[in-house]
Amino acid sequence: MARLRIAIVASRFNPEITDRLIAGAQEALHNEAEVSLIHVAGAFEIPLASKQAALSGRFDAIVAIGCVIRGETAHFEYISQVVSNGIAQVGLETGIPVTFGVLTTDTDEQAMARSIPGPENKGYHAARAAVEMVEVLRGLR
Repeated sequence: MARLRIAIVASRFNPEITDRLIAGAQEALHNEAEVSLIHVAGAFEIPLASKQAALSGRFDAIVAIGCVIRGETAHFEYISQVVSNGIAQVGLETGIPVTFGVLTTDTDEQAMARSIPGPENKGYHAARAAVEMVEVLRGLR
């Protein structure tokens, strides 16, 4: 199989977490893909940037990376809902796999635990899912 072309669309918000998720995704892809990193301001902006990346025709898959941590207001629920629905919709509308590497946690500690280096990193998981989905979809065509 030819080297895959994968975009990582990553939020700059919560960089202590998202940088670790990005590193995990890059680790998972380093032998199989040409990776382009696209930064957006926050998780809310991930779906639109992912859709434009998918529509560009330049990528076989998109890995969405971000981190939304529950606070004292309802903001967490609104952002988590919009991001998860938006990411799913992009894949359905474009036929390009968009995998979910956006943490939605109650605490900073939970986010740190899910972004540890190695194969348990959720960015790593999302990147491996992207590769798998490209293979699945190619097999169905």
